[in-house]
Amino acid sequence: MSMLIFLTVLSILILVHEWGHFITAKSLGVKVEKFSLGFGPQLFSFKHQGTEFIVSAIPLGGFVKMAGDERSECKGNKEEYFSKPVGHRALIVLMGPVVNYVLSYICLCLVFMFGYPALAPKIGDLIQGYPAQAAGLKKGDTIVKVDAQNIQSWEEVQKYISRSNSAQLHIVFLRDGQRMEKTVSPVEQLSENVFGQKEKIRRIGIQPEDKIITLKYTFVESLVKSFSNLMDITTMTYKALYRMATGAVSIKELSGPSGPTGIIGLFYLIQKASEAGFTYLLYVVGVISASLAIFNILPLPVLDGGHLFFLAIEKIRGKGLSVKIEEFITRLGVSFIICLAVFVFYLDFVRFGWIDKIIGIWNQIGL
Repeated sequence: MSMLIFLTVLSILILVHEWGHFITAKSLGVKVEKFSLGFGPQLFSFKHQGTEFIVSAIPLGGFVKMAGDERSECKGNKEEYFSKPVGHRALIVLMGPVVNYVLSYICLCLVFMFGYPALAPKIGDLIQGYPAQAAGLKKGDTIVKVDAQNIQSWEEVQKYISRSNSAQLHIVFLRDGQRMEKTVSPVEQLSENVFGQKEKIRRIGIQPEDKIITLKYTFVESLVKSFSNLMDITTMTYKALYRMATGAVSIKELSGPSGPTGIIGLFYLIQKASEAGFTYLLYVVGVISASLAIFNILPLPVLDGGHLFFLAIEKIRGKGLSVKIEEFITRLGVSFIICLAVFVFYLDFVRFGWIDKIIGIWNQIGL
C-alpha cells in the first residue's frame, strides 16, 4: 500500500508538471508528438488528437516531445517549437514549474480548510529564571494573543515571539477560564538554525503542553495562510541552495530531516505522511510539488531553468548559441545532475541506516 501511494503521488506530481508544458504548447500552436509518464520500457500507449500518450515502466520522470524541439530537426513549419518566438518558447518551459507551484498552493489551501493537527498554545512548563516566570505566567495558561497578533497554535507563539523586535510583549492568556494580561520582556540568545548559522532568537522561557488540537480556517484565511506558508517554503529552500552553492554549509550538514532528499527519502516521507492521515499526506504533496518547481527553475542545463537561461541568451544576442556549444553545456549539466542524484542517494542510504545494514549483511556472509 505504501508503494502504491508513493507511485500515485509521484505520478501526479510528474503529470501536473508535464501537463503545464503540454497545455501551453498546444495553446500556442505547437504540435506535441509525445506525452510520456515514466522512462524505460513502454507499458502501454494510445493516440489522441495527434499526440501519443505513453506510460513507461520506470515512473521517476516524464517528458513532452514537441515537433521541432531540436534545432537540427526543425524544418521551419509553424507548428514546430523552434519556429515560435522566444517569448512563446519561454512560456512553454516556464509553465511546468508554475503549475507545480499552483498544485502546491491548492494542496496547502485544502490542508488549512480541512483542518490540520497542531500543538495547543498552552504553557506546559516554565524555565526557571526566564522573563515569563518573572512576569507571573503559569503552567496551564493558554495564550490567545501576543501584542496585536491573535494566537491559535504553539507554532504561532514561537514564530511571533522570535520575530518580534519590541522591548516588551503584551501577552493575553486564559487562566481557569478568565482572560488575563501580562507584559513580558524577551531575552535574546544565540541559537543555531537549520543551516548551521548562529542567529539571535528572542525567548521568554515557556514550553508547550503535549496537547494536540485541530485547526481549521475559512476559505479566505486559508488562501492567505497558504500563500504565507508557500513563501516560507520557497525562502527556506533558496537559502539552503544558496548556502550550499557558496560553500557556507556542506550538503552533508543539510542531510537531516530538512536536508536534500532523494527518491528513497521521498518514499519514507510519503509513507510516514500517509500513516499519519490524509491532511499530512496532502501537506507533504504540497511541499514536494513546491520543491519540484523550485529545483526545476534553477539555471542548470537539462532543467527547465537551464532552457530558460539559453532562451535569455538568445533574446539578448538576437540568436541562440551554436548547436555544438549547447550540446556541450547540456552534457556537462547531465553529468552534474547524475553526480548530484548519486550523492543524494548515498545520503539517503546513510540517513536511513541502509549502509550499516549492507555492511552487516556483507560481514555475516563472510565476504
